[in-house]
Amino acid sequence: MTGPATAPRFGSAPFALSVLDNAHTAVGSTVEDAYRAVIDLAQLAERRGYHRFWMSEHHAMPAAATPSPQLMLARLTGETSRIRLGAGGVMLPNHAPLVIAEQFRMLDALAPGRIDLGLGRAPGTDAATAAALRRHRTANDEFPQQVVELLGFLADRFPPGHPYHAVHAVPGPWQAEQNRVPAPATAPEAWILGTSAQSAQLAARLGRPYAFALQFGGGDAAAALDLYRGAFRPSPVLAAPYAASSVGAVADHDAERAEAQARSAAMAMLRMVTRRSYALLPPDEVAEHPATDEERRVLDGYTERFVNGTPARVASRLDALHARTGADEIMLVTMGPSREAHRRTVDLIADHYAPEPPGA
Repeated sequence: MTGPATAPRFGSAPFALSVLDNAHTAVGSTVEDAYRAVIDLAQLAERRGYHRFWMSEHHAMPAAATPSPQLMLARLTGETSRIRLGAGGVMLPNHAPLVIAEQFRMLDALAPGRIDLGLGRAPGTDAATAAALRRHRTANDEFPQQVVELLGFLADRFPPGHPYHAVHAVPGPWQAEQNRVPAPATAPEAWILGTSAQSAQLAARLGRPYAFALQFGGGDAAAALDLYRGAFRPSPVLAAPYAASSVGAVADHDAERAEAQARSAAMAMLRMVTRRSYALLPPDEVAEHPATDEERRVLDGYTERFVNGTPARVASRLDALHARTGADEIMLVTMGPSREAHRRTVDLIADHYAPEPPGA
């Protein structure tokens, strides 16, 4: 048995390749512009043969326009035909597991066999907004239990005596049985997301695919993926471990232009860690910022972490990431204030590994 997470290698790359879009809205751009650009990028990724297109969940951030990625995914089911679509991820402590199971079952009915559900613990926002979303302080501690509950709703399988044994996510197998029609042939593919040993251990214990979010910080992806593979327990949905790593990326034939885009994203991260709003400023405004030594250190660190440069340099960094971690799949997190730069990155990396678009 091979797990449904398994993806083909991308052209000459030794790994599968996918895209994650934060629906970035830069200073001077509208949300409507961003949504149109998201659709365009998903269609481009599909044409170029990428395996998945994921979207993130963020709240109260000027530069991120997807507080509900599942709503955008519903639109994308009608705008694409082959590429897998998913949330990377749904921050489960913000939600009731039954509601998420219902929403992603609906998405799977719209695009059977193409829906991924990445599950994360972080709030995806600042502390005050997290309090407005979660209402109680123990939400993070309950994440493993919430995941198990959600998987029970997705599978429509709770043991007799369980409080939710008679509660069913609709659409799903129970509804089909009641209506005397065949049960759905597919289901959303559930992933565990994270940046820590705890998330790796949870994914391994549940026998689920695991994605490490390298774009958020300096976490040790290699150690987390090694832990995941070493502790993995086969499950009915996945026979062997399958791991991905997401990484911020900007590719451009003009290396300086790529670095300017990456540095704008780095400035947004600096603003966030210093308790200002996550906003994407124009590159010239970032260049003129009178940074302190400490700010410059943070900016330099994030700029370097978001792999940037010519297509060959970006690809060499991706190859090195694969060599270091053994990731089965690498997900490009398109970065920077220019939506055209996002398109360019997806196109140029595809050109590097697979010069001819699949099916062309």
